Amino acid sequence: MSLFKWANDKVKKLTFIDIKLVALTGICIGLILAILIPAIINISVWWYAIIGLLCLIRIYYIILFKK
Repeated sequence: MSLFKWANDKVKKLTFIDIKLVALTGICIGLILAILIPAIINISVWWYAIIGLLCLIRIYYIILFKK
């Protein structure tokens, strides 16, 4: 069994609340990194927006165009 097949089987078991908990964990890790590395806070907000947009492109592609 490949790693991706195993991961897909595990992800299918997650509920909406589980996915939101993973997102909340990501936010908490981001805040911890911002506290530990204060230089992150000085980066322009547009860099964060561009990185977020690039991360969402694949998700929107899969949702809207992939069959």
